[in-house]
Amino acid sequence: MVLKVFFPSCCSSADSGILIGRWISEQNSAVILAVVHFPFIPVQVKQYLGEVQRVTKVSVSVLGSWSNSKQEKEESLSEFLEDLGTIFCHEPWIQLSKEGDSKFWSCSTLQKHSKNPQEEEIILVYYDQRKVMLSHLHPPLDTAEQRAEDASKLSAIFDTVARSQVLFMTDRYDEGPIKLTHWQSDGVEASIIVELLKQASVPACMLLTFLLSLVSGICRSRVLKFWPLSFLWSKLSTCEQLGHRLQHLQVISSNKKAQNQSQLMRKANIFVSLLIDVALGILLMSWLYRKNRIGHLADTLIPVADHVAEELQDLLQWLMGAPAGLKMNRALDQVLGRFFLYHIHLWISYIHLLSPFIEMILWYVGLSACLGLTVALCVLSDILALLTFHIYCFYVYGARLYCLKIYGLSSLWRLFRGKKWNVLRQRVDSCSYDLDQLFIGTLLFTILLFLLPTTALYYLVFTLLRLLVVIVQGLIHLLVDLIDSLPLYSLILRLCRSYRLAAGVKFRVLEQQDGKPLRLLMQINPLSYGGVVQTYRLPTYSCYPRDSWASLCKKLFLGELIYPWKHKGEKQN
Repeated sequence: MVLKVFFPSCCSSADSGILIGRWISEQNSAVILAVVHFPFIPVQVKQYLGEVQRVTKVSVSVLGSWSNSKQEKEESLSEFLEDLGTIFCHEPWIQLSKEGDSKFWSCSTLQKHSKNPQEEEIILVYYDQRKVMLSHLHPPLDTAEQRAEDASKLSAIFDTVARSQVLFMTDRYDEGPIKLTHWQSDGVEASIIVELLKQASVPACMLLTFLLSLVSGICRSRVLKFWPLSFLWSKLSTCEQLGHRLQHLQVISSNKKAQNQSQLMRKANIFVSLLIDVALGILLMSWLYRKNRIGHLADTLIPVADHVAEELQDLLQWLMGAPAGLKMNRALDQVLGRFFLYHIHLWISYIHLLSPFIEMILWYVGLSACLGLTVALCVLSDILALLTFHIYCFYVYGARLYCLKIYGLSSLWRLFRGKKWNVLRQRVDSCSYDLDQLFIGTLLFTILLFLLPTTALYYLVFTLLRLLVVIVQGLIHLLVDLIDSLPLYSLILRLCRSYRLAAGVKFRVLEQQDGKPLRLLMQINPLSYGGVVQTYRLPTYSCYPRDSWASLCKKLFLGELIYPWKHKGEKQN
């Protein structure tokens, strides 16, 4: 049987003493956590281990002895180390020794209470205690059962070291009766800046929680549930993004402690995302208000809107003639063309009516960038929707007219075949029609069929314009979703401290010699960047259509409307 001993590399130069750690009987493995130096009192060691076990819920015990003599090993020390196995009573009792400056180690086991002691093959595995304790194991998501079982075995090693953090809080400068060697023996790792931020974050979180409760109370008030405000809140992407960021602020300002590593990383990712979002928004705001860029933007906006209106007028004039040599129904063509031209005239009047206030509106809208770059982008999307509202109206008129004719033709086609649509059973049933019904149906079918090309052409042109606007809005919201959902803290952690996100381990052979234990070095394999994004990606509330290509083509053919916003309550994971 193979016995695996996981030994911290920081203890390889420790003075002689006893090994304390956890015995994992299922894996026949011993995880060494620290070395207790001579001299010590066994009763005090047992009391100390009992306190550690009560706090950490890890079955920590004395597993064996450690000898590091720079001279030849004495017999008295050897006998004394063997007698310690009788005092602490652990089976098997592990004896590790390092002789002088030699790179060869000896490892053996004693089984005094076993009737049939078996000689075990020993594998000595070195691990970096600091990296293992600070890391969090992420087993691959799409693994087979065998690899999942291996990941669970590794998780036991990682979990043992991580939960024994209390054991590592004592260093050699403590005046206690027990002296330990572990990765923090020379001093506990800490940062004064981090400790000060922890102390300052408590009143800041309390104040932020109070303010957020007020804002949440206002948002949940009945005033926002009445028709105009509720409609605007559900349709404007700026309101959706503000509500999304409000939920993020409630998460990071919560007094509830994170239960596990995933929740802690989620809070850190949200905090870093908010911080970078606000920083980019302030940079954008400082750029806008410098050198009177708001005034230049307002002066450019009106001519651009006029130019778009003129292009639409030229397009409608082209459609009212013989577009691409197609023969159109002249009467319907003229009616539709004049109808849309009148709407463009109303739109130009509306833009020129607002022209004196454009600069002031943009000046106040630019202040929204202090809430974050994502809020500014959502405001830009809403402004684009308002500026292209006439195109949306054209698309709705064309889609409704085209949809009416398509459904009329399909109904009349069923009439020719002696069929009808059963509304109650939601199916097509047979039906007998008289001569008058067939005659009227033939006339209506002929009229709708010959008017269909004219309507379809207008619908096609305005659908392409509408799709162009939706694509621009979709690109804006893709950027918003990227900033909202990208786990920036995890990616920075993967770049700077890759061992914090462990996908597994690899073993490198250090020594393999007959009569000596096999010595391996355990190294951490970091999680890939794609795995980091997949594991810690934050949920977003998308505001652009996510239909499949088949569903989108079906909607376009049937004349159904394409909305640039999501339905309320829809969530993207």
